[in-house]
Amino acid sequence: MNIDPTFIEGCFIIKPKVFEDERGSFFESFNQKVFEETTGLQVDFVQDNQSSSKKGVLRGLHFQTGDYKQAKLVRVLMGEVLDIAVDLRPDSKTYRKHFSIILNDQNNFQLYIPKGFAHGFITLSETAIFAYKCDNYYHKPSELGIKYNDPSLAIDWKLDPSEIQLSQKDKELSYLKDIENEQKF
Repeated sequence: MNIDPTFIEGCFIIKPKVFEDERGSFFESFNQKVFEETTGLQVDFVQDNQSSSKKGVLRGLHFQTGDYKQAKLVRVLMGEVLDIAVDLRPDSKTYRKHFSIILNDQNNFQLYIPKGFAHGFITLSETAIFAYKCDNYYHKPSELGIKYNDPSLAIDWKLDPSEIQLSQKDKELSYLKDIENEQKF
């Protein structure tokens, strides 16, 4: 497995070595020892989540605050998504910057997103199954989110806005400036 840093400190792309033959394929999706030796980070995942989505479904941009912040390791089991991580660490050189990557069942890439980030993805294929590991438990009172189309972030979601499908909860999210004004990080 190769682990490549992104331009955002603490955010890594994990590229597995895939072994294929006439029977199919095999790869190691995560190895904690390799991850820790390569990144210098120690992570203990405590919760795995999975979702399925139709084309155009956008989930995000979500994050948890305080003691419930979560680091995540995300990947696609079937289909293709555009995955987005937004740096919300106020002291970071890349504060308010985002990193985007195509994750799919062909490249088998994963993205490690450290604590202090908002996260979201949009399904680009007809359907997608998305899986992620978290290093902290979900805590509803600590959950916040940023509108996907916040102009201060200028994220290109790769689909026409008319194709984007949001949950009612995601339609009601705040702009980043409003969250900053309330100092909710």
